[in-house]
Parts: sequence; C-alpha cells; structure tokens
Amino acid sequence: MLLHVENLVKNFRSPEGGEHRVVDIESFQLAPEQQVALSGESGSGKTTFLHLIAGILKADSGTIRIHGTEMTRLSEADRDRLRATSLGYIFQTFNLLQGYTCLENVLLGMAFGVGTDQGFAEQLLKRVGLEQRINYYPRQLSVGQQQRVAVARALANRPKLVLADEPTGNLDNANARDSLRLIREACRENKAALLLVSHDAAVLDDFETRVDLRTLNRAALLEGGS
Repeated sequence: MLLHVENLVKNFRSPEGGEHRVVDIESFQLAPEQQVALSGESGSGKTTFLHLIAGILKADSGTIRIHGTEMTRLSEADRDRLRATSLGYIFQTFNLLQGYTCLENVLLGMAFGVGTDQGFAEQLLKRVGLEQRINYYPRQLSVGQQQRVAVARALANRPKLVLADEPTGNLDNANARDSLRLIREACRENKAALLLVSHDAAVLDDFETRVDLRTLNRAALLEGGS
C-alpha cells in the first residue's frame, strides 16, 4: 500500500482545558495511483485527517506509513522533507503567494523538494491551461485559474500522493467540474494517487471509490451521538 493508517488518534485541548478527540481512525489504506473520495461534513475531522497524513500536524498515537516510511516517528524537519518530496497538497483556499507569478509559485514549491526545474514547471502550467498566463500574478487570475496554479504546484515535485481538501469548494458548478476533471487527469498522467475530501455530492459521484469519513472516524461518530 502507498498509504497505510492504523489506530490514528488526534486530540485538541478545549477552551475549558479538557481534551477533545477530533480523529480516531482504526484503519485506512490507499494503493499506488488509486483515487478515493472522502465525504466529510463540517466537524467530521476531514482537514485534520489530511493534515496528519501530510505531517502538518503530529498524531497523538497511531501510525501513518507513506511508501513504507513511518510519518509519525519522524522529526518535524524530516516530516517537512517527506512532505516536500512525496506529497502534493491542494488547499481549498489555494494558498498561493500573491507577490509571486504563477511560474514562481510552482518553482517555490519545487525549491522545498528535489530542486527547481523551470522546464517542468512551465510544462505543468501549460498542462493546466495557463500557457498564456505563466507570468501573471494570482490577483490577475480568475478563481478557477488560481485553482489551476494550485494543481500545478501540487504536482511540482512529482509526488506519489496528492491530497485535496475541498478543492472545488470556492468554484461555481462549471469551474468545479472542469477543476475536478483536471485534478484527476493530472494525477493519472503523473502516476500519483489522489485522496480528495468533499461534501459536494456531484464531486463524490464522480469517483468509483468513496468513503464516508463519519463512519471511518470514530471520534466523529461519538460527536454525532452514535
């Protein structure tokens, strides 16, 4: 398996001083090049789950193995290195650097990985339909075009796994369909697995493999009173 999660637990401290369990997942697996959609309503732990996989957050207990490497045993610096070389992340709000061009945003993503490759960065931007806007700044782009830059950046280091957190949440229906198709096609072309979180039924219906995060995450089930 490319991704193997076991007995993953993450708690946050509440304002009252107690611990609030947000993630409690017994088992989850993802094969190389597999594409899976996770349905997740607000409060189901979806963003926290993705952040744990990406090493942005550190788990309280459990294991996350990515291509055989145990993420939860790594130092923060080593988690950063693994994320830079093996993972791509598409955020709902894109997280583009506004003072840098499309090309520079992709190159900066590469700089944290194996090193910059301007030819490949330009190739990715052309692939996502931004050949004529490579030197534009994010503020000069539509929301849909900014999403395309985010897709190119996520693939910049040729990751084995791409995580996407509500990537169509800020797009209208037409742009959402186009963006979803682009994300899935680009991942296939680059032989990357895709784990995408959404609450949009139209997005979820596009996937052959879907998992309901509220049934996967025991913490969310307890929160819901089950």
